[in-house]
Amino acid sequence: MLVHPQFDPVAMAIGPLAIRWYGLMYLAAFLQFWWLGKHRIQTHPQLKQGGWTVQQLDDLLFYGVLGVVVGGRLGQVIFYEPGYYLSHPLEIVAVWKGGMAFHGGFLGVLLAVWLYARKMQRTWLDITDFVAPLVPLGLAAGRIGNFINGELWGRVADPALPWAMVFPYVDNLPRHPSQLYQAGLEGLSLFILLWLYSGKSRPRGAVSGAFLLGYGCFRYLGEFFRHPDDGIMGVSEVVSMGQWLSLPMILGGLAMLFWAYRRAGRN
Repeated sequence: MLVHPQFDPVAMAIGPLAIRWYGLMYLAAFLQFWWLGKHRIQTHPQLKQGGWTVQQLDDLLFYGVLGVVVGGRLGQVIFYEPGYYLSHPLEIVAVWKGGMAFHGGFLGVLLAVWLYARKMQRTWLDITDFVAPLVPLGLAAGRIGNFINGELWGRVADPALPWAMVFPYVDNLPRHPSQLYQAGLEGLSLFILLWLYSGKSRPRGAVSGAFLLGYGCFRYLGEFFRHPDDGIMGVSEVVSMGQWLSLPMILGGLAMLFWAYRRAGRN
């Protein structure tokens, strides 16, 4: 049976300044977003015709970083731990300690993209279609950060499972390394599917819909192996908080795909 390595969350310290692995994973996420975005701008005909430039990508990344950090933190506070943060309000700004909710970050990014779209006078869906394939590898980096921190551990697993892992700071029971499952599902797998799907011209909104559907399904599946979180709807062994928040994404993704192709068929 495997044992979690219990990494030191501090990657390096320079005097009083501590650089944490969790923060480095977010830095890696933003860097890969920029690199993939630059590559897509230079190679995708539809983006070239749309007048996308690397300078616009830089501006978009700035808006996106704000949306991810502010939205992700507020999502953790509101959806998962409102009681704790009401009692410890100063902890809300301590993002370097971990505790970022994807669904909150997602809403934050949507708002940031809306503001950016108004500034650039582009349609909101054109930007979300561009952004969607650039996100999943960043999500994978975030899940690896969760694994390094030893947070969001999995449900109890069969001891015979070859990769069952004990998280000593939790208990001595074998558990699924659900952080790695999610890195593979909503990270690497979703990236491959979206990158291939968006490689050709698609109707406006279709890539965004595919992201919503794909993430929602992969997250819903991954939650079966993750220890249920204590969210605003309480702890449930049947439907977790992450699954409740993923259901609207699945339904919204299906609706967007249907709308995008039906609209394209009429034109």
